[in-house]
Amino acid sequence: MAKKKIGVLLSGCGVYDGTEIHESVLTLFFIDQSNAEAVCFAPDIPQAHVVNHLTQEEMSETRNVLVESARIARGQIWNIDEVDVAELDAVILPGGFGAAKNLSEFAFKGPQGKVNESVASFLKKMIEAGKPLGALCIAPVAVGMALKDRSPELTIGSEPEVIEALNALGVKHALCKVDEICVDSKNSIVTTPAYMLGSGIADVATGIQKLVEKVIEMTQ
Repeated sequence: MAKKKIGVLLSGCGVYDGTEIHESVLTLFFIDQSNAEAVCFAPDIPQAHVVNHLTQEEMSETRNVLVESARIARGQIWNIDEVDVAELDAVILPGGFGAAKNLSEFAFKGPQGKVNESVASFLKKMIEAGKPLGALCIAPVAVGMALKDRSPELTIGSEPEVIEALNALGVKHALCKVDEICVDSKNSIVTTPAYMLGSGIADVATGIQKLVEKVIEMTQ
């Protein structure tokens, strides 16, 4: 039997301006452990900004989301515009501020912001094809913004301002613990709080494992 192909949509490299590295590595690990194949991809666009992860201060340089994401993927990565939805069984979005800064404008404009056109188109095509989506940490904001017409049910941690912003889009929010997942069976979307609630890598690992296993189960 051919391995399931699970897309992993990255948004850069580093929690403050790209993909959260622990969450992405755990996602890749649990996909591999489930005997599925991870297919990494990202938009080929400039990062919204670059943050010094030592000082958390913005830096005066530019970086590319696809190029930075390639660090996590060990160079095995695709431009999102070259990925055929028909070739994938599901897709998972790790967290990190890149989801709210590069994949969408949520970090800067809240619910009035836009989702990157390629990202929004891809997520809509996946849902229309009946293929499951998974999103970790802050990444559900990009999913919720892109699919607001479907009124998805998501978890985003416990920050009132973020929950209120998603509710304004028509997104239904479910409170989950760090080791729990929210399953929107109607739309085939699975989310988990990860570092929105977790304080360490062991805390977030359980929820991420449950999410990966549930997403793969939903491809059956």
